[in-house]
Amino acid sequence: MKTRYWTWLAWPLGALPLGWIVWQAASGAMGPDPAETFVKAIGWWALVLILTCLSMRPASQLLKVPGLVIWRRTFGLWGFIYACLHFLAWATLLLGWDPSVLGQELTKRPYIVVGTLAWLAMWPLAATSTRKARRRLGRKWTKLHKLIFVTLVLAIIHQYWVQKSGYGETVVFASVAAVLLLYRLLKDRILVKKQP
Repeated sequence: MKTRYWTWLAWPLGALPLGWIVWQAASGAMGPDPAETFVKAIGWWALVLILTCLSMRPASQLLKVPGLVIWRRTFGLWGFIYACLHFLAWATLLLGWDPSVLGQELTKRPYIVVGTLAWLAMWPLAATSTRKARRRLGRKWTKLHKLIFVTLVLAIIHQYWVQKSGYGETVVFASVAAVLLLYRLLKDRILVKKQP
């Protein structure tokens, strides 16, 4: 399969969860508090897509399917889109864009502060996700895009605090993140040793 097909296939895949969430909201299948359920569902998928983005390179190397690396950027952008929708849904559906309430939430609730920091850390990643930006920044691009790991850690902490009961999902997220971070560290160490 040609590279461009791999690229475009990831876009509809990333849109499927959003379509499902919107359908559930429209059909009244989100329980007694649909607004909160909607906000949490969007945020949950943002975290899943960030993890999916980071898993593309290891998957391509372990499965020997180079085309999977192409999906990394697309799923990363989808993660950013879902994070933006999560913030907008929270500010709109739960706070009604009340400036006073929004200011209180951003300063007094630790899980909101951490979630906002995770979201803000994604902006420079999304802004420099193009090939043109990568060529222009050179080695600085690689250093900048390590912010994705900061985003991941902050997002998992946010998820942990948001959960009111049953932390199984957070444990799974943290375990997957730990494996991905360990894999990245080991690969970087091996590459450094190979350099003359």
